[in-house]
Amino acid sequence: MAEDRVLRVRSLLESVRAEGRTALTAPEGKVIADAYGIAVPGEELATDVDEAVAFAARFGGPVVMKIVSPDILHKTDAGGVIVGVEGATGVRAAFHEIIDNARAYDADARISGVQVQELLPKGQEVIVGAVTDPTFGKVVAFGLGGVLVEVLKDVTFRLAPVDADEALSMLDSIRSAEILRGVRGQAGVDRWAVAEQIRRVSELVADFPEIAEVDLNPVIATAEGAVAADIRVILAESQPVPRRKYSRDEILASMRRLMQPGSVAVIGASNEQGKIGNSVMRNLIDGGFAGEIHPVNPKADDILGRKAYKSVTDVPGEVDVAVFAIPAKFVASALEEVGRKKIPNAVLIPSGFAETGEHELQAEIVEIAERHGVRLLGPNIYGYYSTWQDLCATFCTPYDVKGGVALTSQSGGIGMAILGFARTTKTGVSAIVGLGNKSDLDEDDLLTWFGEDPNTQCIAMHLEDLKDGRAFVEAARATVPKKPVVVLKAGRTAAGAKAAGSHTGALAGDDAVYDDILRQAGVIRAPGLNDMLEYARALPVLPAPQGDNVVIITGAGGSGVLLSDAVTDNGLSLMEIPPDLDEAFRKFIPPFGAAGNPVDITGGEPPSTYEATIRLGLEDPRIHALVLGYWHTIVTPPMVFAELTARVVAEFRQRGIEKPVVASLAGDVEVEEACQYLFEHGVVAYPYTTEKPVAVLGAKYRWAREAGLLGGGT
Repeated sequence: MAEDRVLRVRSLLESVRAEGRTALTAPEGKVIADAYGIAVPGEELATDVDEAVAFAARFGGPVVMKIVSPDILHKTDAGGVIVGVEGATGVRAAFHEIIDNARAYDADARISGVQVQELLPKGQEVIVGAVTDPTFGKVVAFGLGGVLVEVLKDVTFRLAPVDADEALSMLDSIRSAEILRGVRGQAGVDRWAVAEQIRRVSELVADFPEIAEVDLNPVIATAEGAVAADIRVILAESQPVPRRKYSRDEILASMRRLMQPGSVAVIGASNEQGKIGNSVMRNLIDGGFAGEIHPVNPKADDILGRKAYKSVTDVPGEVDVAVFAIPAKFVASALEEVGRKKIPNAVLIPSGFAETGEHELQAEIVEIAERHGVRLLGPNIYGYYSTWQDLCATFCTPYDVKGGVALTSQSGGIGMAILGFARTTKTGVSAIVGLGNKSDLDEDDLLTWFGEDPNTQCIAMHLEDLKDGRAFVEAARATVPKKPVVVLKAGRTAAGAKAAGSHTGALAGDDAVYDDILRQAGVIRAPGLNDMLEYARALPVLPAPQGDNVVIITGAGGSGVLLSDAVTDNGLSLMEIPPDLDEAFRKFIPPFGAAGNPVDITGGEPPSTYEATIRLGLEDPRIHALVLGYWHTIVTPPMVFAELTARVVAEFRQRGIEKPVVASLAGDVEVEEACQYLFEHGVVAYPYTTEKPVAVLGAKYRWAREAGLLGGGT
């Protein structure tokens, strides 16, 4: 049965192609709908007015009449749709009006006739569609439909195909989800029927890559079912060139030699200060890299005390990485030598490739690399750091604080911001990697490696685009259950597809799709650069929460209100304090304080009050996370608060009680040192802000859900 429907649709699409068309007519759309079980109303194509009258009489009630033309995609704009037509006289008048409007709209349009369609009952209008996204391929969409769809833009996206459960989840992912459940006495829609329309559309586009867009708008959803009043299908004008694929084992094998090399060659090494080749050599040597370092320069015998080689082919033994520090025009010939030497990785620092319009030059090096089995990092990058190997293969400043955070960026400027942040905050890193033009190695390769790397606990990535969105999603889904992945996607304001032939296509702007698919992949999307860096720094510090109950303990009522707002804004749940716990807190706070949640101990309390309430929050198993609001007073100075908090948290962790604790410190400049102390002792703390510590806690919760440690993940 499935094979028969594919053959029917294939035959139809081939006939449309043979006519030189990319847009299917409504009757052709109905053929596809019938083949895939997409519910549509009864309809007939009338080629003259008498046929229209006969068809309308057969349906026995009001009808909708629509122009059918391969040259008129937006029928409403052409005055080609009339709704609620009744009686023979009304049908005749509507037929002539539609034809006249179409002629006036486009005198040269080919007109096949007028579609006479059953008028559907009133219901909630929704849109179901699919588009071909340049990054993620086939993507299915759902949202509120009708004429307001492009104004409201209340739409959600998923990778196609989706199964029944995932399709159903899309109904809850739009802002107006409550409308579908029924509001103000109106019945809710048949959710399974709507989900089935989504699933079938996703199946259709997955089966036929040549279909660029599908639009069911509107779908009339009622308590009894969901029927597409209109179906639009548009074919792609061309198919993308498939990207070369590497297996997981191949990626891990090459990445292991890149990130844990035993031998590095520097092509373009130099004795001259100020040259990139000199900076790379100095960083490798001064950084303490224990492996072999081989300078390559045809004009030198010795560079920085190391024997220099005329060509990389002259270097003895195996080489794991070749770092290029030569002008772009010489890269291709040197890469041929790297290939002949069977070096698995080339790190291309030079600029002057696709980023400056030199696409052919970049295509040439990609071809050479693929022919020889060399993986390329770059070009147009600052290099990379692999701190646990004491490897600093870059012309930028060195960094050697080892830790659990892996950071990547497409931009050299952002890479340096990452470096400066890491140094200022003493964030230990496992790696910092520049990706530049991503001619070959990209985020999914790095995710695959860092997901397995025991030295990496959290991965943060700045990206401007993804070459293969599906490969990234696959790598992210494999990594997220083990460790958090934070993404800063630049270009959130990018315009959508201007030449879209459907409502769905017009709605699928770059960021709208990215936002939903990244969430589907389980990654944490950071709203800005500092957020990405703070998440990366803080998430490894916090233990995973074991439940949803968040309690705020604060010495300042104003901070408590702002912290409550932040908890709500980040999708967290303020615990409803039960009477016995409320009474327990009241024993430690003054009469003019306030129990409940937030627990307001007031600002004049001594350290013992902070300690007692924090202990209670950690002791009670019904509380799963603590948000602390500190107010600087002489009674409890900042470092006193920091030391007591760190001591209590450490004591409970030694007892096996690990809960995420974050703190907001309001006060004079001494709170900065206190926050640094708390961070170093396992408590995420920030001065002068109530938003940031709770945002970090929210990110930890999102990861915990996606990793399956709490309910409610995607």
